[in-house]
Amino acid sequence: MIQSMTGFGRDKQVFGAREITVEVKAVNHRYLEVTTRLPRTLGFLEERLKGLVQQRVHRGKVEVAVSLAEQRGPAARVVLNRELAASYLAELRAFGREQGLADDLSLSGLLRVGELFTQVAEDTDEEELARQVLETASGALDGFMQMRRREGERLAADLGGKLERVLELVADAEARSPETVAAYHDRLYRKLAELLGDRQIDEGRLITEAALFADKVAVDEETVRLRSHAAAFAQALDGDEPAGRRLDFLTQEMNREANTIGSKAQDAAMARLVVELKSELEKIREQIQNIE
Repeated sequence: MIQSMTGFGRDKQVFGAREITVEVKAVNHRYLEVTTRLPRTLGFLEERLKGLVQQRVHRGKVEVAVSLAEQRGPAARVVLNRELAASYLAELRAFGREQGLADDLSLSGLLRVGELFTQVAEDTDEEELARQVLETASGALDGFMQMRRREGERLAADLGGKLERVLELVADAEARSPETVAAYHDRLYRKLAELLGDRQIDEGRLITEAALFADKVAVDEETVRLRSHAAAFAQALDGDEPAGRRLDFLTQEMNREANTIGSKAQDAAMARLVVELKSELEKIREQIQNIE
């Protein structure tokens, strides 16, 4: 099922005196990138929240924002990230020695590095809190995924219509190709008639020249490949797996065939067909950037 990369979902749940709100939103991105905005007390849940998103989302720049409100705030204690603090000190002292600076580092200086400290409620059951946050996040993700699916259905319908137009233009190009050869044969015959006057035109040579021209401007190989790519495109639209990257590749291949057809165009009518064909393919390419 085609899904959009953009979406939004929100869920709010109350657990006793605790209110948890989670919002999930995403914009287009070539790969999957998940970021979180959490209160310090929930910093330990960052990786678990990212994992929850990664189970259900494959592409997009996704942000998960969590807010936590306690009607009766429990007493809290401050926990120092000792490994990170030691790393700060070691790096600063090494830098000081390299630059010949006095070692005037003090514990009070570390207070300015907010990320070294985490507030932990003394009577908070972290596993229970984690369960509540993840449950709320799952609800927000449900809404987020529903929105992506609805938008994906709209995108799939739009792309299906554009693909039909592409196939119509391919059929027009196939029909135009023999007409181009016939027109060339007539132009060549008239030109030879003007040059030769009353002398007889070598019909065999004329047929040979027309055949060489027909081989030069024939687009059947390109249209066959383009139709094959279009069939694979339609199949991907109806599939159950994320299809954005595959659709992008197939569009590039169809555009490659359209360029080759354009290089063989010998009259204005065929050139106009190719311009419209490439225009439709560009519209498809732009829409695909929104698909997971």
